[in-house]
Amino acid sequence: MIKVVAKFVVQEDRIAEFKDLTDQLIEKTRQEVGNVFYQLYQDVDNPQALTFIEEWDSQDALGAHMETEHFKKTVPELGKLLIAEMEEPEINIYKLVK
Repeated sequence: MIKVVAKFVVQEDRIAEFKDLTDQLIEKTRQEVGNVFYQLYQDVDNPQALTFIEEWDSQDALGAHMETEHFKKTVPELGKLLIAEMEEPEINIYKLVK
């Protein structure tokens, strides 16, 4: 199992746009082979912090996801909505150890 935590800190006036852009990404990703779950969360104390929490069957499944058209199209658009101090999202990839 592979877990991904991808945190985006979005410009305050672009949060709704960010959420709208993720609709198709989430829908299509959830249909991918190897996807266990793919969800977007918003920090309760900082609404500008939006985080994808994902789980994949394998590193190969995650790699295939990152090569999909919907990923390649949407993620760069999401990156344009980040606060100036954050040049790209903070992404951490974990493997199950126990």
